[in-house]
Amino acid sequence: MSNWLDEVKFDSNGLIPAIAQHHQTGRILMVAWMNRESLALTAEKNQAVYFSRSRQKLWHKGEESGHFQTVYEIRLDCDGDVIILQVEQHGGIACHTGRESCFYRKLTPQGWEIVDAQLKDPTAIYGDKAKTESHDHAHTTEQVDVLAHLGQLMQERKQAEADTSYVASLYKKGINKILEKVGEEGVETIIAAKDYAAQNTESNLNDLIYETADLWFHSIVMLGYFDLNPQLIIDELARRQGLSGLVEKANRNKV
Repeated sequence: MSNWLDEVKFDSNGLIPAIAQHHQTGRILMVAWMNRESLALTAEKNQAVYFSRSRQKLWHKGEESGHFQTVYEIRLDCDGDVIILQVEQHGGIACHTGRESCFYRKLTPQGWEIVDAQLKDPTAIYGDKAKTESHDHAHTTEQVDVLAHLGQLMQERKQAEADTSYVASLYKKGINKILEKVGEEGVETIIAAKDYAAQNTESNLNDLIYETADLWFHSIVMLGYFDLNPQLIIDELARRQGLSGLVEKANRNKV
């Protein structure tokens, strides 16, 4: 039997793009690169091994995150220059941003919109490396500033028809309706916090996180009504860092 690797057309750098696809759902999870050695190891181990162009070394998927990929099938395209891996994604997270798939943004008339939830904070997966290290996929995934995205989204929703989205309908109903929602979410957050304090269960924790997210979201809607960017709040919190709460309050009272 001839060496099957000889039929693979690696590029001038000895690399070939490899697409990881969920073996059951068919969803595209990520795109990375392989060289001859990593492809051979993938076939041998039945686990995805890629080649990192930035680090110039083999990269066993999951070696840092624990999110290994079990390979069920390897396919080569008609031109022999693209690989598809049918995989099981352990941990349900393929993307270094903490999402199931690296392809979590969809093109809409308003631009690229995030449509997949972040399943886990990257810092909880990679620690400090999450701030500086990517996984060198075949396309570049920009780190998304969620607050900036929401701030922009609010401005877009203000111009939209009321029946096109929940936020657009709130803006059309006016500030009193928005403030009513902020108040409702504040009360629900308090109730969720009291429930979690009384009974420390995972369900109550999830409720607290969910209600707090709702409160923050509707507060951002409120800021958007006044054309205020959420970054202003972040800037204010940053200003207070290293400043005693008592001192900050005293300074505020002097104004």
